[in-house]
Amino acid sequence: MPAYGLAHLRSRRHHPDVLEYLRRIQDTLDPFRGRFVLHGPPAEVLEGSWPGSVVLIEFPDLDTARAWYASPAYQAILRLRTDHIQGDVVLADGVGPDYDPAARAEKLRAELP
Repeated sequence: MPAYGLAHLRSRRHHPDVLEYLRRIQDTLDPFRGRFVLHGPPAEVLEGSWPGSVVLIEFPDLDTARAWYASPAYQAILRLRTDHIQGDVVLADGVGPDYDPAARAEKLRAELP
């Protein structure tokens, strides 16, 4: 099942270090079969507020996503971004093609006291 790395980047500084990070990140993703799904377009905010931009990277599975983030190649460039852009980054499993939100609701209902 695919997994995703999601980043909410709250500032958009085009510092030379950030540009170097962008130049180098794909080489860190390739060995882990990571691919950009979204990369920084302004989001159309329908509810709440969302300052900044969003990045979404897809991986084959959560273990692969974790291995990419922890890899020496990615760790070597990480500070190029984090020193200049504030944001949050999470890894999460995706849902399979047979995902049923109604079944999820029933499971949650069964867990209620």
